[in-house]
Amino acid sequence: MASERTSAPPIANGRTVLITGANGFIGSHTAATFLRAGYRVRGLVRQSSDRSFLAGLDVELCHGDLGDRASLAAALPGIDVVVHVAGFASDWGPWERFHTINVHGTQHLAECAREAGVRRFVHVSSASLHGFAGARYMTESSPMPVSPYSYVESKRQAEAWLWRFAAQSGLPTTVVRPGNVWGPRDHTFLQKYVAAIRKGQGGYIGGGRAWTCPVYVENLTALLLRAAEHDAAVGEAFLATDGLDIDWRTFTEALCDACGLQKPKLSMPYWFGMVVATLMEGAYRLVRSRRDPLLTRYRIQNGGRDYHFSMQKAKDRLAFVPPVSLQEGLRRTAAWLATVAR
Repeated sequence: MASERTSAPPIANGRTVLITGANGFIGSHTAATFLRAGYRVRGLVRQSSDRSFLAGLDVELCHGDLGDRASLAAALPGIDVVVHVAGFASDWGPWERFHTINVHGTQHLAECAREAGVRRFVHVSSASLHGFAGARYMTESSPMPVSPYSYVESKRQAEAWLWRFAAQSGLPTTVVRPGNVWGPRDHTFLQKYVAAIRKGQGGYIGGGRAWTCPVYVENLTALLLRAAEHDAAVGEAFLATDGLDIDWRTFTEALCDACGLQKPKLSMPYWFGMVVATLMEGAYRLVRSRRDPLLTRYRIQNGGRDYHFSMQKAKDRLAFVPPVSLQEGLRRTAAWLATVAR
């Protein structure tokens, strides 16, 4: 097993967790959360991955790939808990890539975990499985329709397969479905969003009045830790948000206040955004562009329709309350954004 360590502070409780994608935005925060809880942490990363987010953390890094069963099996000896974070997350890209990484990769990892005798398998899915239904307070039992979006459909198929496998094999499984994850190290959405606002190019869909489902990254990782430890989590799925009744305008204006930015004034009607996004997607497919369009239907629906979830199940079953407030999360995020904007 090819591996390396980033540093070596003492271990507390002797339990060992394998975190896939440990070097990424969510994975690195997950590693830090489990280290604080006293776990030994092993991270599965690709050979070429950037490890800068793990600097200073006592993480044993194993080189592997979700498509390489041998590398997964080699990373699992001695593992008590698997937290499966890695995946291909994008609102644009070829179905084959989504299916290979998100569906087949999950299958390979779960099968290897069962063979290795792992005691808890925590799978990071997505709240988007419930679709952009224009609804508020959706729950874990809300419908999960077949999705027109490759990312969402691949996560839906992966989760459906995982539940069948858990029932057949006895692998103790918990699924966490995050909303829109945000916080320090978020280069994919938040940094770009703030950069656009700073340039005066930021704006809303439908005036920003659609309810949204932010989940600060450390609130998500705290729930992942609870899912790994609580007996009541086995066999259950849990939505992960900050537990707020909040719309896009309120979230954006609070973000602007924290970062000292002028608040956006631009807005696009929802119907117009969907028309433009549909035309853009068609044009990009026609020329077989590898870049993603500026606007996609996924982005317009996420920002322009109510996309909001209840945290009641996690509260009732796991006694979980998100530990980081919106104000504190914004303060930490603004401090990080100030460093990357230099």
